[in-house]
Amino acid sequence: MSWKDKLGLVHIYTGNGKGKTTAAFGLAVRMLGRGGRVIILQFMKAPKAYGEQVKIAECGAVIESFGLPRFVHGKPTEEDIKAAKKALERAREIVSSGECDLVILDEVCVALHFGMLELEEVKELIERKASNTELVLTGRYCPEELFELADYVTEMREVKHPYQRGIIARKGVEY
Repeated sequence: MSWKDKLGLVHIYTGNGKGKTTAAFGLAVRMLGRGGRVIILQFMKAPKAYGEQVKIAECGAVIESFGLPRFVHGKPTEEDIKAAKKALERAREIVSSGECDLVILDEVCVALHFGMLELEEVKELIERKASNTELVLTGRYCPEELFELADYVTEMREVKHPYQRGIIARKGVEY
């Protein structure tokens, strides 16, 4: 039995602390290092806005970003919702196909929190996942109802952060 026959678990990286996307991308690098196929679908993140997007693609991952070039504050616009639905449709396709060893749905939990997606849609996506596909969901505010469908649940907890002292996000560190 090869290592690829042992795949197929579900990970959730959530919480208010830093490191959720970073942990998922670390797993992607590990999978790429073993010859696995990786696709990262980013909800709510614009293309080429973050340093990790550039480097992970250079390592061989496929990365598709469905966010608009601005943050969602308060109520999402119809355009925001449409982008999230498009990302979810692509995720359904990829996750159920079995063609990738690792699929990361980056910030999908935040899209759920803002009401851009329905909980039942994401639960169904997880339940229809190909048995050989490792699946990672990231983002703050993950609904606990998803925890029961996951094999790994990691909560990043903020203890201290420079923004508490007025230090804004820095290129190369936070994005």
